[in-house]
Amino acid sequence: MTSTRTLIRRAALGTTAVAAALVLAACGSDNGSDTGSGAQTSASAGAEDTAGAHNDQDVSFAQGMIPHHQQAIQMSKMAASQASSTEVKDLAARIEKAQDPEIETMSGWLESWGEDVPSSMPGMDHGGHSGSSDMPGMMDTEDMDELMKASGKGFDTMFLTMMVEHHEGAVEMATTEKDKGRYGPAKKLAGEIITAQNAEIEEMNKLLGKS
Repeated sequence: MTSTRTLIRRAALGTTAVAAALVLAACGSDNGSDTGSGAQTSASAGAEDTAGAHNDQDVSFAQGMIPHHQQAIQMSKMAASQASSTEVKDLAARIEKAQDPEIETMSGWLESWGEDVPSSMPGMDHGGHSGSSDMPGMMDTEDMDELMKASGKGFDTMFLTMMVEHHEGAVEMATTEKDKGRYGPAKKLAGEIITAQNAEIEEMNKLLGKS
């Protein structure tokens, strides 16, 4: 009798265990499905943040600021051999160091958006872009040729004067992006450009006051 009851009890326990395992498996399957769906949703949102959450102003900002930065870097490279002031050489080196990575960042945005990335043609087109006349602060070919021929203190004054104007143009472009852009990282970069270049404008004006 005892043996029979034991067998019945074991069978009942075994059935309960199997049922419990099936319930747990079903729950696990549901959770896994939810997690997968959540990951896909998150990935889609991430893709939208990168490629979709931008407007025409964001595109214009990147396509304009890239050649604008390229020209500033061209001007800064001249300072290494043509400037007489250590302060001017140091400033030029800082401008180049800051703006080169920003060009790479903006180029990456344009590529992810499927937009054209402005090409750089150092030494061939000092304006850096066919639409340079539409961008505030850009030097024309004559200005760049004049700067290239200058040296010593004459270069220092010319470089600082031109770069102040150039920076003021960049600040204007960045302000428009902050006001009208949609893409968060672009608006953030615009704010950083405004802060950094306004500080450099103040620095350059002080250097011009000393000369």
